[in-house]
Amino acid sequence: METLPSELKEDAKKLIEELIKKTKKKNGFELKKESSKRVFGSLKGKIHLSEDFDAPLDGFKDYTVLFSKQ
Repeated sequence: METLPSELKEDAKKLIEELIKKTKKKNGFELKKESSKRVFGSLKGKIHLSEDFDAPLDGFKDYTVLFSKQ
């Protein structure tokens, strides 16, 4: 790229940007250009935590004993 004349550098840059756009569209990663407003509660019912989410993990029992003595 560094050895190309300036007008060809601009053409190459545009070509690369176009290829990136096509790849994003093809893979479903196209970003919205305008900012959309967030809607409170729009993810309700889509995220679930298990009942024992806050339960201590077995692998950290030794650390729990060490830090609970202080």
